Amino acid sequence: MKSFIENLPKIELHIHIEGTLEPEMMFNLAHRNHIQLPYESIQEIHDAYHFTNLQSFLDIYYKGVNVLKTEQDFYDLMWAYLKKANEQKVRHAEIFFDPQTHTGRGIPFEVVIKGLVSAKEDAFQKWGVSSELIMCFLRHLSPEDAQKTLDQARPYTDLIFGVGLDSSEFGRPPSLFAEVFQRAKKEGYLPVAHAGEEGPAEYVWEAIKMLGVRRIDHGVRSIEDPKLIDYLVEKQIPLTVCPLSNIKLCVFDDMSHHNIKQLLNLGIRVTINSDDPAYFGGYMNENFLATQEGLNLSKGDLYQISLNAIAASFLEADRKAALIHELEEYYSNT
Repeated sequence: MKSFIENLPKIELHIHIEGTLEPEMMFNLAHRNHIQLPYESIQEIHDAYHFTNLQSFLDIYYKGVNVLKTEQDFYDLMWAYLKKANEQKVRHAEIFFDPQTHTGRGIPFEVVIKGLVSAKEDAFQKWGVSSELIMCFLRHLSPEDAQKTLDQARPYTDLIFGVGLDSSEFGRPPSLFAEVFQRAKKEGYLPVAHAGEEGPAEYVWEAIKMLGVRRIDHGVRSIEDPKLIDYLVEKQIPLTVCPLSNIKLCVFDDMSHHNIKQLLNLGIRVTINSDDPAYFGGYMNENFLATQEGLNLSKGDLYQISLNAIAASFLEADRKAALIHELEEYYSNT
């Protein structure tokens, strides 16, 4: 099973590029940019990665991103992730980035986008791993700040595929951002949103009805509303589930209690993703392995989850067909 997972062709749909900042890179970039970290060693950074909820993670996460200053820093960050993705048989990734995290500390939007795009183009040339960027609005900031970020993105619309909504859910329902999402859709961005991780099933409804999202990031608390489950099945709205993240942030006590298998059996288009892998204990292979072991998933289950990810992606039909063919060939020969 381990070999089957490691060689399984994969699509990643829920990955925060800032969340791929490994302690080693954080330490090295801090040195390169003459930034004083609140940690004395790489091991001390590793030791700090113990979270009780989403906010306790975000507190450390925002400290870490302070080391990202230059176009080269963002290039290195994206390159390191796509190198790892290629090693783990990820064929395509749709990657979140948080402009406000950087512009809010004086880093120009242009610096961020140019570094990320240069790396993703080089990675495609070197390994054939395709990727798209999804610009997330930080929900703990104001909708007005999100509007400013959309303004800043205007010169780079051809480089950004979609918009998303992330950060802490408590008291920040999707409906707060309905106006900026309506505008973003008119400007050609494809909409997704985090909902139903810490927030209730009602937030998933809001993301669908008020933001018009094409898929839900996380969404595991959808299980609390039978009507929502029926709707997700009927409309085949995907959930980009992040199992190791859910355990690390105490959404579930352990993997044996995770509901992804239950959601899969109900006919929901669930996918497996890594979220913030530098902080949560692993990339795609580690998430697939931990989920399989915790829930005794079959090869058929893992095949279906991978098929779901292809269907849930924003790829063109011909590329989807090619990936489905590759996946079917692999599954039938193992």
